[in-house]
Amino acid sequence: MTAIIALKQDTPETAPAIGQPGPDFDWLLASLLTNRFMPHPPPDSIFVGDGDYRAIGAEFLGHFVRIGRLSPHERVFDIGCGIGRMAVPLTQYLDPERGSYDGVDPVMDGILWCAQTITPAYPRFRFQRLDIAHPLYNPQGSLPGVEVRFGFANGSFDFVTMISVATHLPPDELVVYLQEASRLLAPGGRLFLTAFAIDGAATGQERLSFKRWQDGPGWYAIDEAPLAAAGIETGFLLEQAARTGLVVESLRPGHWRGINAAHYQDVLIATKPERSR
Repeated sequence: MTAIIALKQDTPETAPAIGQPGPDFDWLLASLLTNRFMPHPPPDSIFVGDGDYRAIGAEFLGHFVRIGRLSPHERVFDIGCGIGRMAVPLTQYLDPERGSYDGVDPVMDGILWCAQTITPAYPRFRFQRLDIAHPLYNPQGSLPGVEVRFGFANGSFDFVTMISVATHLPPDELVVYLQEASRLLAPGGRLFLTAFAIDGAATGQERLSFKRWQDGPGWYAIDEAPLAAAGIETGFLLEQAARTGLVVESLRPGHWRGINAAHYQDVLIATKPERSR
């Protein structure tokens, strides 16, 4: 039976005190906002959502380290890497000799910018386009989302990220992505996934008032484009993560709910168990 983790608002008493890296890391995050030598795509080419490109990248690097326990020597796989919003700050954190980063996305323009701008300066950062069909991001794609299989060997990564990916997938495709994340994680590796986790009746602020999608575990907030903001039932998300062999550590609520939180979407942290001896 899958244990359901209750969503609780973070407070100084309940927030995990793990992965606190100290003042040098705080300085790094601050410097990411002002370093004029950092790669930055043309403003009119950024398709990865609202908000300041650099500020959101720096914010998530902080979450990766403080919540996800990301270490500089680890191998990162970024599903839905877009136009490098997570990759750019990671160039300043991952060890250039031991750490590595691989990103995949269906949008060619984003992959080309990353491959032409980031990889020449940081050769252990690699980017691939997968022609995954998506009604919003790649409507002419040749690969159905339920057939996705990323071209890496089992256990290739220590840290898999899915930032604002589950929020654009129907439930059957999300299950496939969870299976792939589990397959790709080495023992002890972590999945860092953001979602709109729905745990009851329609919920959210005025901007995102979710309704159930076709009596299943999926929810939507925008009638004319359901996958523009897709929610998923909390129980279904946790159950499917467990079925892949991952151990869910936490599901931290985001401030899209109208609560005080360090991040907008809900954050799921799940771990690939160490092999038994």
